[in-house]
Amino acid sequence: MRLTVLAPLLAAGILISGCASHRQKAAAVPKGSTLIVTPDTSFTAKVVRYNSVGRYVVLSFPVGQMPAAGQGLFLYRGGLKTGAVRITGPQNDNNIVADVVDGDAQVGDEVRDQ
Repeated sequence: MRLTVLAPLLAAGILISGCASHRQKAAAVPKGSTLIVTPDTSFTAKVVRYNSVGRYVVLSFPVGQMPAAGQGLFLYRGGLKTGAVRITGPQNDNNIVADVVDGDAQVGDEVRDQ
């Protein structure tokens, strides 16, 4: 009876000690080098309205992110590039108008500068 209790405890101890010795080490910065962190300054927005006759879109940007008038951006649908737009204005809060210069657009498309 003593062996039936001792054997599982011994097996559990071996498993626990084996798992504990295989911890992953954090990625270290080599000595003498400096870690440089740069903020992501790319623009991302969503198409909230599309006018196919006038070939323009209304884009909704996150608060604090607004491209300049005349800036070109790309349209993406499902991760695939579908067109390009150029910011024209007017702007209202976090929404701005852009002309579709290439391809087509749909409500819900993502707009990026890359």
